[in-house]
Amino acid sequence: MSEADALVVFTPSGKRGRFPVGTQLLQAARTLGVDVDSVCGGRAICGRCQVLVMEGDFAKHGVTSTASHLSAVSAAEEAYGKRRKLAPGHRLSCSSRIQGDLVIDVPSTSQVHRQVVRKALDSRPITLDPVTRLHYVEVREPDMHDPSGDLQRLTKSLEAEWALRDLKCDLRVLQVLQPVLRKGEWKVTVAVRGGNQLIAIWPGFHETIYGLAVDVGSTTIAGHLCDLETGEAVASSGLMNPQIRFGEDLMSRVSYSMMNPGGAAQMTEAVRAALNTLAADVARQAKVPVTDILELTLVGNPIMHHLLLGIDPVELGGAPFALATDEAMTLRAVELELALHPGARVYTLPCIAGHVGADAAGVMLAERPDRSPELTLIVDVGTNAEIVLGNDKRLLACSSPTGPAFEGAQISCGQRAAPGAIERVRIDPATLEARFKVIGSDLWSDEPGFMEATQRTGVTGICGSGIIEIIAEMYLASIISRDGVIDGELAARSPRVVAAGRTFSYILYEAPGATALQITQNDVRAIQLAKAALYAGVKLLMEHLNAPTVDRIRLAGAFGSHIDVKYAMVLGMIPDCDLSQVSSAGNAAGAGARIALLDNSSRRTIEELVRRVEKIETAIEPKFQAHFVEAMGIPHSTAPYPNLEKVVKLPEAKAAAPRGGSRGRRRPS
Repeated sequence: MSEADALVVFTPSGKRGRFPVGTQLLQAARTLGVDVDSVCGGRAICGRCQVLVMEGDFAKHGVTSTASHLSAVSAAEEAYGKRRKLAPGHRLSCSSRIQGDLVIDVPSTSQVHRQVVRKALDSRPITLDPVTRLHYVEVREPDMHDPSGDLQRLTKSLEAEWALRDLKCDLRVLQVLQPVLRKGEWKVTVAVRGGNQLIAIWPGFHETIYGLAVDVGSTTIAGHLCDLETGEAVASSGLMNPQIRFGEDLMSRVSYSMMNPGGAAQMTEAVRAALNTLAADVARQAKVPVTDILELTLVGNPIMHHLLLGIDPVELGGAPFALATDEAMTLRAVELELALHPGARVYTLPCIAGHVGADAAGVMLAERPDRSPELTLIVDVGTNAEIVLGNDKRLLACSSPTGPAFEGAQISCGQRAAPGAIERVRIDPATLEARFKVIGSDLWSDEPGFMEATQRTGVTGICGSGIIEIIAEMYLASIISRDGVIDGELAARSPRVVAAGRTFSYILYEAPGATALQITQNDVRAIQLAKAALYAGVKLLMEHLNAPTVDRIRLAGAFGSHIDVKYAMVLGMIPDCDLSQVSSAGNAAGAGARIALLDNSSRRTIEELVRRVEKIETAIEPKFQAHFVEAMGIPHSTAPYPNLEKVVKLPEAKAAAPRGGSRGRRRPS
């Protein structure tokens, strides 16, 4: 290049080069490999290629940059500015030509592989690099001198304008190609998946496509609709998994399939219908057609994974718990009877093994324990807890059959998290009186205005986080002993402790004309069984790593995100750890699904990462039962909790309260 050529420096990349005066700025950026987005191919339609001219003397770069070193605002830019206002100092790089030395800043919103953070969902930054991209193109019209087909001329234009080669075309696209080309007057937008597959086409300029990331849980199904061009989450929704009617926990659904011919097909039909309902709901929220959803990523435990794919999970009902496949899969949405765009694809994250599924893979992708030397414990709390323990040296995983008690099932007054459900509980150890908060109100039950604030919803039951807190608070107030027995002698001291047959219950709330909400001895046992199974699974992994302690704990899952970590440790769900290092990971499985949706390279990352994981099968581990029995104590029968005792005064161990004996007096109605 001549020294007379202009020097152009792009930030933040720092890439620089000299270009002849008159060179299109977008072309200069692409020549240097600068990350600048564009859908319309430089026609000043999409506005994705906006840049900011930096003005002043930049000694670091040896450049004096000024706005006059770019060509005057073009008619195309003026037209775009009337449709969508350009920010001060911003120019469309496709309509600007270099006139002198420049320092050009490419804002993150104009970068193809930018990081996006959806603060409403979580704080994880995700690199935006979706597998499917839009390309606007003008196609040469047919004439009598050129016998080539419309598809051939379309692919030639895409190669010339976008350097896309060896393109394959979905049959559905071919079926609508000719009318779409003519409706668009030979100007069309196509969606290209993986850089080589035409999966959708629209007449004229089409600037937005969407993807849906879904966590198919055994109790709830949660989905987030994301704009694949910006990475923004535009709508979220959730619904109960309709398979619950076939069984509350995973093994009961496997049993249903075993005992009822066609049972697996019924459950497959139910979950697919739920996904269609979810997709329609988020599309309605975002005010976009559901047919604009071109990509779907799915995570779920192995049984949910198999049922969604139409695979009978019967082999997962017993040892050796063989998966039909543990590999990631890419399918057409129509194969799963999903009513999205006809060309939409579905990517399922890989399973790890046995009962550690694609949801655990999603958690690992979101949390990346392999990147840190700290020994990190990740627990996805659900009806089947999935546990990952490890660091940058080694990764282990297992599942533990906790059952649905943590989510309110099998609890006498338990319910799912919904307005009116008790979610926080405190018990005065002196008076044994309780106060609580319910979902839908910020007031505690002993604060003025509580009854008015909850008049619409009422106080209807106790959800998972509330159950954890009340059992832990009952222990801290010495209402229950370390072995989980409700102390019947307290009935003489407080009307909240009442006889119930040969055992006792604790009344949390009662109102005239309504059934009292109380914690029974059976409720305490159900939580003990669930938390003991969880702890035993964790302990097995720690033993396999010869780790007496862990450095960091992350509680994942919709339920895990609402647990107060202090109470989880008081109850003994997790091992002792510095409480400042124990935190919620939110719906990490769903976050992993979003990462896989928005960053194509992450799919290869997780597919490689799960192959490194060592799977520990709790069902055949000889020490599991011993660990389970010891973990029935609160917080544990033998394990010390020195970190917890720094922040919480634990009751002194005492003999178990009698189960029978004095029945005490009942709370007056």
